[in-house]
Amino acid sequence: MADAPGTHPGLLRPGYPVRTERLLLRPLVPGDADAMLAYRGRLDVSRYVPFEPMSRDDILERIAGQWSRTELTDEGQYLTLGAEVAATGELAGDVMLFWYSREHAGGEVGYVLNPALGGHGYATEAASAMLRLGFEGLGLHRIVARIDEDNEPSVRLARRLGMRQEARLIHNEFFKGRWSNELDFAMLADEWFARRA
Repeated sequence: MADAPGTHPGLLRPGYPVRTERLLLRPLVPGDADAMLAYRGRLDVSRYVPFEPMSRDDILERIAGQWSRTELTDEGQYLTLGAEVAATGELAGDVMLFWYSREHAGGEVGYVLNPALGGHGYATEAASAMLRLGFEGLGLHRIVARIDEDNEPSVRLARRLGMRQEARLIHNEFFKGRWSNELDFAMLADEWFARRA
């Protein structure tokens, strides 16, 4: 008997750049540090995510280290790509796909966008491309997004992506000096392919 589709993801080696209608998703390079500092250095941007405002050196260190991955070969790895506006060359933000389980074919999507380039749908376009890489490229069965309930723009984005809210966890983490509520969103591969049909 054959395995169910998506239950044994393989590996992901995207051809770069990954093109969307208006964006080029690509590995981050040291030349992106100043553009990333413009948003990752901001207190308001880091408010709901697991990092404090970053310095240029912090960003360069991550670009040389954990953000240098260009493929996913096993669980426990994540891929972070810059989302460049094709028409202008500006870095709109960065997006992440985390492969957390081979056995359960599970992943997680995340995104950090520059508020100065907000309101154009770039976040939705970039995050949707990461879902496509997860489902169509890696063969994942399920992808989640874990969002602080107070992060309303991110909650709206998950809904625009077609992700379904599955849980509201009350005071599940003491996060940055307060108890936070977490909203868990998810999408299954069949839901992704049904939306694409």
